[in-house]
Amino acid sequence: MTEQFVAPGLEEFEAALPIVHRVTQRTPLETSRYLAEILGVPTVYLKCENLQRTGAYKLRGAYNRLSQLTEEERARGVVAASAGNHAQGVAFAARELGIKATIFTPLGVALPKLQATRNYGADVVLEGQIFDETNVAAQAFVRETGATFIPPFDHPAVIAGQGTVALEMLEAAPDIETIVVPIGGGGLISGVAAAAKLRAEREGRPMRIIGVQAENASPFVRSIVAGHPVTVKTKPTIADGIAVARPGDLTFEMVRDYVDEIVTVSDDDIARAIVVLLERAKLVVEPAGAAGVAAILAGKINASGPTATILSGGNIDPLLLQRVIGHGLAASARYMKLRILLPDIPGQLVRTASIVAEANANVVEVIHTRHATELPISEVELELHIETRGHEHGEAVAQALRDAGYTVRVGEKY
Repeated sequence: MTEQFVAPGLEEFEAALPIVHRVTQRTPLETSRYLAEILGVPTVYLKCENLQRTGAYKLRGAYNRLSQLTEEERARGVVAASAGNHAQGVAFAARELGIKATIFTPLGVALPKLQATRNYGADVVLEGQIFDETNVAAQAFVRETGATFIPPFDHPAVIAGQGTVALEMLEAAPDIETIVVPIGGGGLISGVAAAAKLRAEREGRPMRIIGVQAENASPFVRSIVAGHPVTVKTKPTIADGIAVARPGDLTFEMVRDYVDEIVTVSDDDIARAIVVLLERAKLVVEPAGAAGVAAILAGKINASGPTATILSGGNIDPLLLQRVIGHGLAASARYMKLRILLPDIPGQLVRTASIVAEANANVVEVIHTRHATELPISEVELELHIETRGHEHGEAVAQALRDAGYTVRVGEKY
């Protein structure tokens, strides 16, 4: 950083609340009996920032930062580099304040996000195959035009805006003792952790903050151990909204000071959480936004009192949602692939289908292979994709087929 920033205090968070409420909604704080039973606590709250305007919490920090610009800075416009929720938050906030916004995005940006950003009135520049190239182009534009760069997380005003999520949560449910927060670059968790802990300290009650990163992009885990921000090589993850390679300097300091624990979750965990939120809570949540629920389902969270997690965004491409649902069902063994060796004689397909039906499983797809070179001449392979009630039921179906004399292999998940 070229500037030395100071972490916001409780006064800054409380001052930001009426400012962000000029454009944001007080999103619902729902409860989940299902998650409470899994976690073994009286209540689990879901802060539904997926229902926020622009579909994510990012609008809070963007608007709070833009509202602090001088008239001269507003006249020069603002710039952001983002492939997702930050882009939409800056574009919306700029429109509301009458500021020209230029958003740089990678060439492969998802079409719905691109269209939404343009619909909010921003000029969108497609630049770079990877985000680093996009960011370099945005910084060059700043130098050429004098426009103000709006960082996605590493700025006190952005962090103060994000921390208003915690103030709303504690106003709606003062009994919350643990808050589980997705972590990308750290803007949300820095604001939530500081605001919640400072408010709880003033009121003399306990507060724990647990952060959740995608295991394929978890720089905070290594950075906390190292004692300074560390850049990691990220791997592909469906949680692109929190796939950040390096913490911010200010957000690292705040996470170090205010966050009690950081855990990681896999893509399978996240996909399962998205399916649970769809089925149990009737909520559409993007992968990054489901990270907290994923950690609860994966047994990564230890809590004894009322617990809350933030569904940080709901901007998921419908095609990705379709794939994630299938993957989530497979991760929960709700879909299984069975490979069955059959003697090449009439009636075997009917017999296996009857066994599956008697076990109360549903056949989704059937592939009958006779010509694979690894098969004996007298045998065929039947591939069944079946819908089950979970791991135990799936294993019971496979065992019923084995008991009938068939060789059965549970195939890879799909």
